[in-house]
Amino acid sequence: MEQATNSIERKKTEQAANSIVFLAFVLLFFASPGVADPLTYNVLNYGAKPDDNFDSTQALVAAWTLACGSINPATIYVPPGRFLVRNVVFRGQCKNNGIVFRIDGTLVAPSDYKVIGSTGNWLFFEHVNGVSIYGGILDGQGTGLWTCKRSGKGCPSGATSLGFSNSRSIEIRGLTSLNSQMYHIVINGCNNVKVEGVRVSASGNSPNTDGIHVQSSSGVTILNTRIGTGDDCVSVGPGTNNLWIEKVACGPGHGISIGSLGKEVEEAGVQNVTVKTVAFTGTENGVRIKSWGRQSSGFARNILFQHAVMTDVQNPIVIDQHYCPDEKSCPDQVSGVKISDVTYQDIHGTSATEVAVKFDCSSEYPCSNIRLEDVKLTYRNKAAEASCSNADGTASGFVQPSSCL
Repeated sequence: MEQATNSIERKKTEQAANSIVFLAFVLLFFASPGVADPLTYNVLNYGAKPDDNFDSTQALVAAWTLACGSINPATIYVPPGRFLVRNVVFRGQCKNNGIVFRIDGTLVAPSDYKVIGSTGNWLFFEHVNGVSIYGGILDGQGTGLWTCKRSGKGCPSGATSLGFSNSRSIEIRGLTSLNSQMYHIVINGCNNVKVEGVRVSASGNSPNTDGIHVQSSSGVTILNTRIGTGDDCVSVGPGTNNLWIEKVACGPGHGISIGSLGKEVEEAGVQNVTVKTVAFTGTENGVRIKSWGRQSSGFARNILFQHAVMTDVQNPIVIDQHYCPDEKSCPDQVSGVKISDVTYQDIHGTSATEVAVKFDCSSEYPCSNIRLEDVKLTYRNKAAEASCSNADGTASGFVQPSSCL
C-alpha cells in the first residue's frame, strides 16, 4: 500500500515538473525575437523604406511614440539598409524606463547640409530614462558643410549627430558615427551613462567634429572606443564629475581634452576624471587641459592620466591656460580657472615637437600639486624638453624630459 502511494506521488510530482517545463518553454518561445512581439516596433511597419531618397523620419517618430507610451519595456528596430532621417527630438517622460534602439542598418542625414545645419541636433534625446542604443551606423554626411566652412562663406554651424540632454541611465554600445556635421556625440546634463565599443570617424581636417563631448554630467563611462576626427576625440566641458575613460584609441584628432574651461565668468568645475589605457597616433595633442585667459569661477581638480602611449603627437602633455584657438578676439586676461591635483602616470612614446611637456598656467592661480610619475617622451630619438610657467608639483620615478616643476 505504501509503495503504491509513493508511486502515485512520484507520478504527480513528475507531471507537475513537466507542466512547469512546458510552461517555461511556451513563455520562452513567445518571448523570443523570432516571434512577433507587440513591444518590438519595426520602423518598416510604420512607413520607413531603406532608400536614401525616401524620408523615413515620421516612421521613426511613430515607433518612438508607441515605445515611449508603453508601460512595458520596448524595442525600436531598424533593419539593414540606409534610412534617410531628418532632425528628430525624442522626448520623455516615457511610461517605461527600458527603451532599446536596435539598429542593424544606417540612419542617413540629408545630403544637403542646409536641411538640418541650423537645427543644432540631428538625433536628440531629452528627459529620457533608461534608453539604450545598440549597433548601427549614423552617417551625418557632413563633408559638404566642412567644405563650406573652410571656404569662409556664410554657413550654418552644423548639427550634432547624436545628443542626450537631462537624461539618465543611458547606454550606447557598438554604434558607429560617420562624418558628423559638427559634434558626433554629446552628453549634456546626464547621469549614469555608458558608452562602449563605439567607433567615430571623420576627416582629420573636419572642423568642430568632436568625437564625444561630455558636460554638466556625472557618472559617465567611455570604454573600448576608437575615435578619428578633426577636433577633440573626447572633450570634457564644465560641470563634469566622476568621468571614467578607458581603452580609447585617438587619431587623427586633437587629443583628449578637459575644456575648454573659463568661457563664462560663473562656471561649474570639472573633478574626479580618470583617463587610462589610451593611445594617441598623429594627434595634435595627447592629454590636455585648456582654459580661456579670462576671469572665471571654474576649476579642474582630481584628474588622473594613466597608461598612455603617444606616437608622433605634437603636444603629448599640455596645460594651456591661454587657450584661444583662432588667435582672434582673444580675451588676453589672466585665467581664473584653478587647476590642481593632476597626475600623469606611465606616459610613454614619441613627440612630434621638441617640447613634449608644457604647463602654461595662470599667473594669478598657478597650477598646484601636478605630479609626473614614470614619464618617458622622446623627440627624434632623443630626450624631449619640458616647459613650465606658473606650475608647482613633483616628479617621481623615471621622468623624461627632465621635470621643470
